[in-house]
Amino acid sequence: MRSNWVDKSVGGLMAGLIFFSLNLNAQTYPMRPIRVVVPTGAGGVTDVVIRAVAKKLAEALMQPVIIDNRPGAGGVLGSQLVATALADGYTLLMVFPSHAFNPSLVAHLPYDSIKSFTPVTIVSEVSPAIVVSASSPIHSVRDFIALAKEQPELINCGSVGRGSLAHLSGELFRAMAGIRLTQVFYKGSPQVTTALVGGEIQVYFSASMGTVLPHLKSGRVKVLGVGSLKRLAFLPDIPPIAETVAGYDVRGWNGLLAPAGTPAVVIDRLNHEVARIVKTKQFAEQFAPEGIVPVGDTPEHFRQTMTADIAKWGQVIRNLGLKTE
Repeated sequence: MRSNWVDKSVGGLMAGLIFFSLNLNAQTYPMRPIRVVVPTGAGGVTDVVIRAVAKKLAEALMQPVIIDNRPGAGGVLGSQLVATALADGYTLLMVFPSHAFNPSLVAHLPYDSIKSFTPVTIVSEVSPAIVVSASSPIHSVRDFIALAKEQPELINCGSVGRGSLAHLSGELFRAMAGIRLTQVFYKGSPQVTTALVGGEIQVYFSASMGTVLPHLKSGRVKVLGVGSLKRLAFLPDIPPIAETVAGYDVRGWNGLLAPAGTPAVVIDRLNHEVARIVKTKQFAEQFAPEGIVPVGDTPEHFRQTMTADIAKWGQVIRNLGLKTE
């Protein structure tokens, strides 16, 4: 009995000392370089955005901010690395939409997408879009739905990646609009665009406007609608899909997370600095051509967004019967 009591006392003392140490260090945070794990490869939207933020964040915190790309398993490998890291603010995670898909998509996920992390802020958002060829007789979302109902066998819908934002946003639209679509998957957006212009598919659900804008400007495609509830400032003439399909609200976000238990003073500091950076005119102008909208919200709002998206996409994924090992 005495031995158990001693063990518990020592264990409690050690936990208390670790907690005290973390919170004491938090008062002088940061005192050394910060690592941001990006659970995808270099060069994508998530990577490009966080590198721009990291440069300014390093200036504000007067410490290097190092980007560590850890691609694999749809973001699971890098996310697991941060979920098990010390909660001291020196290891962070930049997530993308799959963070909300993985709880339903991945069997035996080795962490909890909500409980294993402390939110910092949503950094940016992208808006999916419904795209057709410039020569298509479809001129609006309403036209698209009408044609799909009249000739359901005619509509081939292109997207990139099974279980991706593009795929799932198309499936959510199909369910909410009450139509049938035949999904055709391609390796990347260039291949989808070629198939669209060539008439191989009739419509393309793009994960973001960034991949569409060059083709829109060159006159190769038309954008019928965007997934955001409001019109995009840089494309004011394109209506939200929700103006035709009430309640359709799809945005892909990139957000910054820390391990669960990271001291509040550290989260507050990071939230303040990152939100300030992304809300600058310079940041907005830099990423507008890529269809990227800066956010910079509160940790609690980010938590609510993740929770709502996990529930929403979980239903879509279950309806499709999707699952990975």
